[in-house]
Amino acid sequence: MNRRNFIQLLGCGCLSMSLHSCSSAPITERKQLKLLPESKLNAQAAEIYEKVKEKEKMSKDIETLNLIKKIGSRMENSISEYFYKENLNDPTLNFQWEYILIENKKMKNAWCMPGGKIAVYTGILDITKNKNGLAAVMGHEIAHAVAKHSVERASRSVLLKTGTSLINIATGGKLSEINRATGMDTVGMLSSIGIMNPFNRKQETEADYLGMIFASLSSYDIRETVKVWERMKESNKGKEPPEFMSTHPSSSNRISNISEWTNEIIIKYPPIV
Repeated sequence: MNRRNFIQLLGCGCLSMSLHSCSSAPITERKQLKLLPESKLNAQAAEIYEKVKEKEKMSKDIETLNLIKKIGSRMENSISEYFYKENLNDPTLNFQWEYILIENKKMKNAWCMPGGKIAVYTGILDITKNKNGLAAVMGHEIAHAVAKHSVERASRSVLLKTGTSLINIATGGKLSEINRATGMDTVGMLSSIGIMNPFNRKQETEADYLGMIFASLSSYDIRETVKVWERMKESNKGKEPPEFMSTHPSSSNRISNISEWTNEIIIKYPPIV
């Protein structure tokens, strides 16, 4: 197969999958590729969430759990109200919101699955410190779900696998031979560093921005956001990989972006609830 035929094959294969599957992220209007139905990922996420609740130890800190639910409820309402007032489709319309607090002091983390299934680990409470800090973290995680990043990532993975298969065909199986000889997924590794990681960092930066908007709309003080990431940076001191090897922006870049956005967001997205 010559180079021209290979390019045509790759182009046709990818184009056929991507036709009518492009959309835009809310507010930022970044172009997105979505090949998979959101409803399928939401259903899978709901099943996994139930398993997490069975497996993990739930915290008995009812006061903090109630605060998490209060912050979440305000964000639910403010997000829906914002899109209603802007005459835009509400990306959370089919969400079934749910919140849990997992007892794990070593885990400084929180996440939001597709469909609004949220978990906060007790380990991150030393980083958030207060309601505004907690709102900063929750806003970021909720932003991933609102912007459909999981659908986008899954779609990207499908497209990459298709491209890898076509490359293997075009090289007469040479790629498979290299992988067998080295015991490594060569294209997978290169894709992770050269394609998937920058793509994921773009999502993380978008979630930082949208999360601040959602917190501001919900009447939380987003000036606390930069302090949260400063504390996170201090907590992770010496543990961060080089940015090109990471799926997240470096703490320094993240703090710089957040500092730059803060006043603009406060003015442009005042409390709505």
